[in-house]
Amino acid sequence: MQGLIGKYLPENAAAHGPQLDHMTMIVHWLMLVLFVGWGAYFIYVLFRFRSGRTEQADYQGVKSHYSTYAEVGVAVFEAVLLVGFAIPAWAAWVSPHPEDADPFMVRVVGEQFAWNVHYPGPDGIFGAREIDLVSSSNALGLDPDDPAGADDVTTINQLRLPVDRPVTVLLSSKDVIHSFALPVMRVKQDAVPGMEVAVRFTPVKVSGDERWEIGCAQLCGLGHYRMRGFLTILSPDEFQQWIDGEVAKRMPPEPEPTVAPEEAAAADEAAAEALETAES
Repeated sequence: MQGLIGKYLPENAAAHGPQLDHMTMIVHWLMLVLFVGWGAYFIYVLFRFRSGRTEQADYQGVKSHYSTYAEVGVAVFEAVLLVGFAIPAWAAWVSPHPEDADPFMVRVVGEQFAWNVHYPGPDGIFGAREIDLVSSSNALGLDPDDPAGADDVTTINQLRLPVDRPVTVLLSSKDVIHSFALPVMRVKQDAVPGMEVAVRFTPVKVSGDERWEIGCAQLCGLGHYRMRGFLTILSPDEFQQWIDGEVAKRMPPEPEPTVAPEEAAAADEAAAEALETAES
């Protein structure tokens, strides 16, 4: 089954992917059975009730209940799919990660036509945002006076995450409804203005030299076709190295230590005495 899935579905790199793929295949097999079954029944009734065989109209019609039994069977099977597969998969996907799982938090904000990514930095706290501060150079409206945001990292259309660690993406939108789609993570969630929706998954495979696509699955305007980002899954060490480098770029340089005038004078006297001693 997994081999068949791999031929027709995108590559899977999420922990919950096999469960969703399995349910998808079951649904498609059911649709195939329904297509063949109802198609065969349609052909049968075309011949069974053709005008050449039944010259007079029969107002009673078919008196057997086979079609009713078939409809009930399909309804029961669909209920089993919903209750036994779809609802548990959905519940597991929307449930918060356990506290001891140490999930990695990242914020993704959609806009026409880009994905803005916001990392909280080493302190793990997102900096404050103000709508009045949103501009072309400050797409997220980060407050420069908030000390919690001094170490925050922002990127555009580039989402980097560590492998084998639960991830919570806080998804929202600045303007219209977008749809955050990560095919390799089996994730698709609407980004709605005024709402922040948590999307949870666990990457289980590094992307290597590949850059997996972040798509918008919702028609969001004339530039919808170019609203495209890239997902990169790194090893924990590589991710930490990258985030440390980005933080270093954004943190202000540490001021050089200042020396009090008295200490400077004493240091000059000591240097002069050492020079006289050396000359003598």
